[in-house]
Amino acid sequence: MGLSQVIIEPLKRRLHLYQIIILDFISAYLAWMAFYFLRKKILGEVFDGYPWYVYINAFLISVFWVIWYWFFGFYVEVYRKSRIKEIFLLLTTTFLGSVILFFILMLDDQVQSDYKNYYKLFALYYLLQYGLTVVIKIFLISHIRRLVKRKKIFFNTLIIGSGSRALNLYREIENSFDILGFKFLAYLHAGDTASEALSQHVRCLGGLENLEKVVRRLRIEQLVIALEENELHLIPDVLNRMEKYRATRISIIPDIHKYLIGSIRVNHNFDLPLMDIDQELMPVWQSHLKRLSDIIVSLIVLTTMFPFFIIIAIIIKLTSKGPILFKQERIGKDGKPFKIIKFRSMYVDAEANGPTLSKEGDKRITKFGRFMRKTRIDEFPQFYNVLVGEMSLVGPRPERQYYIDQIVKIAPHYKHLHKVRPGITSLGQVKFGYAQNVEEMVERLKYDILYIENMSFAMDLRIILYTIITMIQGRGK
Repeated sequence: MGLSQVIIEPLKRRLHLYQIIILDFISAYLAWMAFYFLRKKILGEVFDGYPWYVYINAFLISVFWVIWYWFFGFYVEVYRKSRIKEIFLLLTTTFLGSVILFFILMLDDQVQSDYKNYYKLFALYYLLQYGLTVVIKIFLISHIRRLVKRKKIFFNTLIIGSGSRALNLYREIENSFDILGFKFLAYLHAGDTASEALSQHVRCLGGLENLEKVVRRLRIEQLVIALEENELHLIPDVLNRMEKYRATRISIIPDIHKYLIGSIRVNHNFDLPLMDIDQELMPVWQSHLKRLSDIIVSLIVLTTMFPFFIIIAIIIKLTSKGPILFKQERIGKDGKPFKIIKFRSMYVDAEANGPTLSKEGDKRITKFGRFMRKTRIDEFPQFYNVLVGEMSLVGPRPERQYYIDQIVKIAPHYKHLHKVRPGITSLGQVKFGYAQNVEEMVERLKYDILYIENMSFAMDLRIILYTIITMIQGRGK
């Protein structure tokens, strides 16, 4: 298989995703049109065709369902869906969506004479929407399974390991292609040399030092870790290297998963000789809710507080020379740099002699800058960073590469912070505050790691509440 085919095949599969979205739209459209017709029958009304507004309502409702199913992750990893899981997940999500539509659109005066009609209409619409959607979903999942079995769909796969485990696992998975769809493109040896036995079946592209390069070049979608007992210490290094490649699924042999318990979630796949390492830190719906709340809150703050920002800008200009805003490169999610924006709280050229962290009684901070820092007013322009997706309301504070290089020497696990968007506020900032040196940065790191391991929308709300209290009390630094 040429490299061009390896690259083109995953791109072609996007068409299947679009087909799924279109079919969800059509099923929702048909469900609403059928419901309108049957609703007339239940209420004893005469059906004399579909008025123009019914078509518009059906279109808007279909858009709602596509967004609703996206929100709950139905369009994520569409090629690895379980029919049973899909059936039960649709039961609950469709019920919730139907309840929302029922209270928005169906509670009217026409059925107040008999409240039993409310229950009949709700049950009717729910069954229509769920029934049409689930039938299409099961058909599509079954169709995809057939495509996998015929090797029309496959997942570019890389093995980590070159011992007997890697060889045995390769043979076992090759015999289960119709279940897994793994297409082995290469393997990387963990020891000093390649495996002659494994090289007879799949090519070797060097050692672990080539991992990122191989994943990028071959568009690897599946990474299989099959290390020997004496090589298990390399697993954290492999996972650290793969943090920026979130689209690549990582699996391990079941009997070594104990090595990971306590640090990462492991999902078992029935019928498969592997266990998947779950790299998602939050459920899909919570992740979408977090981003949606970031956008809404940022828009509200930037629009409603604009007059206040003008006043702050005037005071900054009157009390010290220099620009109103301060911009500095920080490292964000997946290690990507971005420009963080703040109200300037220091005198110009405060770091003329090189990067220096702020300390208690720092003379580089202006008088008004000290007030802004205590009340966190200087952080408000960062809502723009949140709006464009560079930051989040809550997340580990972003640092400069200069300090990251020093932190990683002491605490290599700092790289875990790059799994998520950095935040305007964080658990580390709430519990520890601003760090005055690298040692304090490492000390604060434990709170940020704790946040990442327990990420949830509820925790974000708690951190935001603590931050507001800190602002009101003026306990910032």
